[in-house]
Amino acid sequence: MALFESYERRIDKINKVLTEYGISSIEEAKKICDDKGIDVAEIVKSIQPICFENACWAYTVGAAIAIKNGRTKAADAAKDLGIGLQSFCIPGSVADQRKVGLGHGNLASMLLSEEASCFAFLAGHESFAAAEGAIGIAGKANRVRKNPLRVILNGLGKDAAQIISRINGFTYVQTQYDYATGKLNVVKEVPYSDGIRSEIKCYGADSVQEGVAVMHKEDVDISITGNSTNPTRFQHPVAGCYKKECNENGKKYFSVASGGGTGRTLHPDNMGAGPASYGMTDTMGRMHSDAQFAGSSSVPAHVEMMGLIGMGNNPMVGASVAVAVAIEEHMK
Repeated sequence: MALFESYERRIDKINKVLTEYGISSIEEAKKICDDKGIDVAEIVKSIQPICFENACWAYTVGAAIAIKNGRTKAADAAKDLGIGLQSFCIPGSVADQRKVGLGHGNLASMLLSEEASCFAFLAGHESFAAAEGAIGIAGKANRVRKNPLRVILNGLGKDAAQIISRINGFTYVQTQYDYATGKLNVVKEVPYSDGIRSEIKCYGADSVQEGVAVMHKEDVDISITGNSTNPTRFQHPVAGCYKKECNENGKKYFSVASGGGTGRTLHPDNMGAGPASYGMTDTMGRMHSDAQFAGSSSVPAHVEMMGLIGMGNNPMVGASVAVAVAIEEHMK
């Protein structure tokens, strides 16, 4: 029985990458991690329990490469995790063409470095997978950072924000935007726990303007979109408008486009156009993003269909951070 999904389509590429780092097989990669006391599969499944087996093995390969390279800092190990993820991309797939595996490694590296102070899951409260990713980051990243990384969720609808906060133990921040003055007012903050999860702030907006104002209030440095049900109404417009205003003010902002629409949804033309048709949300993502992932922000099967691994893009962010931190802690 194959170790993981689409084994035959992936293993030659994986073995080629492993050989470059002096690792003879995928089984040896697991032994390298085990010998350091790192249970990669357990870490990955703790972030998104419904992930595929190939997600566990992809992170195992990346972790083994980081260990072989002698990485002692999580930010450096994260980039090697990206090499492992990229080796699992099926040749010729959307994920392979976009170098999504390497993109995930680089994103995690940025979150673990001191240059980023606030990370936003944009439209995050509309997806439980964003909560999974946020919990994975909040619980791990600050164990190796000097300055704590702030994590927020920013999405459309105050009721949804409060519900997701209550379920996950986040702090719900109710805001009111004054359209006449452009000022964002905080009405109240309600923490639904007193642990690490309470440090994650969850905002619900009534409009794009309010969503952009939240980004400015928290001084967001990096964000990742999810599509949920409002890709054209909220997250892509918020990221694009915030990007423009950051550029005007000389602020560095790294925008990642993710979600089902970065495959192909909401077609502006006929599906018969084939590769000429990106889909509306894919097109919008290309307009504001510094990196574009492939497939759903939450559904493992959809990311698998794009040729990467069976794990949602949002949980993958949390998994990359968590595994990289484990490597630093076990390499000391």
